[in-house]
Amino acid sequence: MKAMQVQDNWGTENIRAVDRPDPEPGPADVVIAIKAVSINPRDRIMCQGGYGRIGGTLPLVPLCDGAGEIVAKGAAVTGFEIGDLVCPTYSRTWLRGDYTKAASKGAHGGPLDGTAQEFMLVPAEAVVRAPRHLTVEEAATLPCAAVTSWNAIVAQGGTQPGDRVVLQGTGGVSLFALLFAKLAGAEVFITSSSDEKLARAKALGADHTINYRTTPDWHKAVLELTGGEGADHVVDIGGAATLDKSTAAVRPNGLISMIGVLGGAVTPDFGLGRVVTRNLRLQGVTVGSRDLFAAMARAMELHEIRPVLDENRFALDGLGAALDSLERGDHFGKIVGLV
Repeated sequence: MKAMQVQDNWGTENIRAVDRPDPEPGPADVVIAIKAVSINPRDRIMCQGGYGRIGGTLPLVPLCDGAGEIVAKGAAVTGFEIGDLVCPTYSRTWLRGDYTKAASKGAHGGPLDGTAQEFMLVPAEAVVRAPRHLTVEEAATLPCAAVTSWNAIVAQGGTQPGDRVVLQGTGGVSLFALLFAKLAGAEVFITSSSDEKLARAKALGADHTINYRTTPDWHKAVLELTGGEGADHVVDIGGAATLDKSTAAVRPNGLISMIGVLGGAVTPDFGLGRVVTRNLRLQGVTVGSRDLFAAMARAMELHEIRPVLDENRFALDGLGAALDSLERGDHFGKIVGLV
């Protein structure tokens, strides 16, 4: 089978196509013919060795988002049939409950081989059936990006009808968060540097849009739109570039869910005083368990929620260039690749 792997040295420029033996399932395993994958900032950082020892060793098959059909299964596997459209979970060692150190050891795309391969051998207990209304390309966006947003908005976030939720940008995680927040009955504010992208987010259900290029003090716009009260919840993906304004945009006793650090991981000018004096909660969000994924998939199927896909596609041979394109921020929704 064909696989893409980072080899010899870390870096997206070191991703190469290789031939590997076709996998054979053990008694409790399934083999998934991966048909589509999607990419996340995590994947690029992982390929660059940015996660250190957590990312494992080379060679490494990257990516944690993907979907395909079961083509073989072990004798002990129940609940799945040949031909089922499924996704591997983010981590095969995080089946239920809260995040633990063990969860990181089973993560796909680092330290374990990920979805950038034609056939993937996975324990059946670490597989989730895709919502029946989704295409394989749509299903390929779920294991990491969608579950992270579901965790931030629903599981850890506990969003209630009428809550005011602020989202940053129009990448895959933020647009999943928009869909899930609207499902929960929230009033959604979303920021972007593009009026065109903001118009598309409005069409998806965003109640308020803020261009942070023309309105750099976007937190003041949130305060104005909420009558000075602030939002109940800010989903922060910018890290150092946005965290201070996120704490200014949220109400006293409000929640900031930190999903990414796209604007940097070090915040030397971040004022901790506001967190204390306003009794804020700062919560990191790291994807979610297999059970959380399954619950999200049921909700998506019940309400026929569809992921937002960027119009561009890439072939597996172009994986390195696709990962590097994330830096430009031109995409709207999830970038999908075909296997």
